[in-house]
Amino acid sequence: MHHLHNYLSASQRAAIAAGVLMLAACAPAEQTSNTGYVAEQTTFINTFRPYCGQAFAATIVEDNQPSPAWDKPLVVHIRDCEENTIRMPLHVGDDRSRTWVLTQHPGYIDFQHYHLHEDGSADDVSPYGGQTLAAGSATMQAFPVDEASQALFIENGLDVSVTNTWTISFVDDKTMSYKLSRPGRIFEVHVDLSTPVDIPPPAWGYQQ
Repeated sequence: MHHLHNYLSASQRAAIAAGVLMLAACAPAEQTSNTGYVAEQTTFINTFRPYCGQAFAATIVEDNQPSPAWDKPLVVHIRDCEENTIRMPLHVGDDRSRTWVLTQHPGYIDFQHYHLHEDGSADDVSPYGGQTLAAGSATMQAFPVDEASQALFIENGLDVSVTNTWTISFVDDKTMSYKLSRPGRIFEVHVDLSTPVDIPPPAWGYQQ
C-alpha cells in the first residue's frame, strides 16, 4: 500500500533529533554510517528480510486486560521489505484492518500502526506510534509514543494511551515479540518465525 506515509512534522523530527542528542551525551557513542543510520538499528531492520513475503502464526503471551476481540487466530504477514521500510499486516481472524510499519531514518526508527476500514479509508485513530530515542540493539527497539499520537489519542477519548511504549524484539532466532506497555497495561504477542503459514488475503487497503 504505497499511500501509507510517515506523518511526522518538522517540529516532531527536531524534537526526536534533540532527544537522540541528549541521550548521546550521557551514553556510549553510537556507531553510525556516513548516511547517519545507527548500526544497531540497521541490523534490526535487516533481521526481518529473510522472512519477507511470508506469514506466521502469532500468540498472545501476556494480556492483563483480555478482550474477546482478540480471541481469534492471529497471523502476521511480513509483506513488504523496502530499502528502509518494513510493512507487516496483522490479521485478527477476519479483521484485516491493522498494519505495522517500521521506517528507518538517520538517527532513529519510526513505528506506526495503521488502522484501515474494509473500504481502505483510515480509522479516526490512525496512524499512531512512536520513535526510538536511543540506539537500542540489533534484537530490540523501543518506541515511546510520539506527540502526534498523544494528540490523536486525546482527541478520540483515549487519554489512557498517552504513555504507551511499544517494543519489538527478537527473543530468539525464531520468535519475534510485539509488546505494548504503560502503567497498569501489558499486552504482548509472540510471532512464531519457525514455520510459515498460508499467506492470508490482502489486508484492507491493499490491492493484492
